[in-house]
Amino acid sequence: MAPPLAGIRVVDFTWVVAGPLATRILADQGAEVIKIERQSAVPRRLGLYAELNRNKRSIAINMNQPAGVALAKRLVALSDMVIDNFSARVMRHWGMDYASLRQLKPDIISLSMSGMGHTGPLSSWVTYGPTLHARTGLTMKMSYDERPTGFGYSFSDMLAGQTAAAAAMIALWHRARTGEGQFIDLSQFEALIQTLGMSVLNLTVNGAAQPPSGWHPQEAPAAPHGVYRCRAEDGDNDRWIAISVRSHGEWRRLVTAMGSPQWASDPHFRTMFSRMNNRELLDRRLGEWTAQQSAYDAMERLQQAGVPAGVVANGRDLCERDPQLKARQFWATVKFPEGGQTRTITLPFRFSATPPAPLHHSPQVGEHKDYVLGTVLGLSQSEREQLVRNQTVWE
Repeated sequence: MAPPLAGIRVVDFTWVVAGPLATRILADQGAEVIKIERQSAVPRRLGLYAELNRNKRSIAINMNQPAGVALAKRLVALSDMVIDNFSARVMRHWGMDYASLRQLKPDIISLSMSGMGHTGPLSSWVTYGPTLHARTGLTMKMSYDERPTGFGYSFSDMLAGQTAAAAAMIALWHRARTGEGQFIDLSQFEALIQTLGMSVLNLTVNGAAQPPSGWHPQEAPAAPHGVYRCRAEDGDNDRWIAISVRSHGEWRRLVTAMGSPQWASDPHFRTMFSRMNNRELLDRRLGEWTAQQSAYDAMERLQQAGVPAGVVANGRDLCERDPQLKARQFWATVKFPEGGQTRTITLPFRFSATPPAPLHHSPQVGEHKDYVLGTVLGLSQSEREQLVRNQTVWE
């Protein structure tokens, strides 16, 4: 049985993280994703960009030449979808906006992942992950005091990529039912706002902006609720555990799992209300207990007692130690044609009746020139060589 998206061809103009993640999700389900790229000698076998571009094909086309644009348009005419994450003006400059693409293929699906969307007064703004985090208020929301904090990486890119993949699937389903393509105007800014949860609710219902939450619970009352230092071990300098107690039953189970220390019967901790009012003292007492524990041992003990707790994982935990990821075979090995291999993540879901697409290495830029020009576009060897000589296509 073929993977779900076998037979779907995607022309991929995306770069950085958000767009490549969206097209990789489609490629992981069997779509033929052909990346239109710029000339580059940067190796792409390992690291983030290898993860983002696995299962794809690559051709380097000089889009500064009219002949390069014409070549890309020939490819679009043989494809099902075009995806970009440029600002709105780039595809229009090439004559590859949706109205133009429809002239090439009437049922084409065009998905544009701009920072602010194609309409509105800020549609021309240049955005990156950190600027979107700040624009939505997420940077301030994550701080512990009045100083903005935010993520150390572009969380918005990951979210926008997954949102775009879902939008692409909806458009493909619509076309399968109606025969009609369409334009998808995706705003990464708006996709990120969806993650703000209680902040948006407080604004829309109460008309009030929420202050930075730090480790204060947002969804429901909880105490204790936070991260607590554990005993260092196995060469790791810092080990922490997250604990969140949201009911009196969980509190009693936590106390029992800790060996019923005398301090836990203090009137300051008798009810949820009193524990929340005395959370600094509670955190100090609980931290004294966790500091004597192995993070993994404490997690196991608390989970067996029915207390929500989890180790604050590091890279070694995820890649080497986590028994759940091992059991579900989350990590896979990808081999390179020139020799060597790397480990890569697999999919976070399993279909009972549909096989996943095989995992292939991330291509070097331009690696599939002959396949795209010859097999897909049907150009002769001499025609291909002429394109290279004219620097319309780079090797």
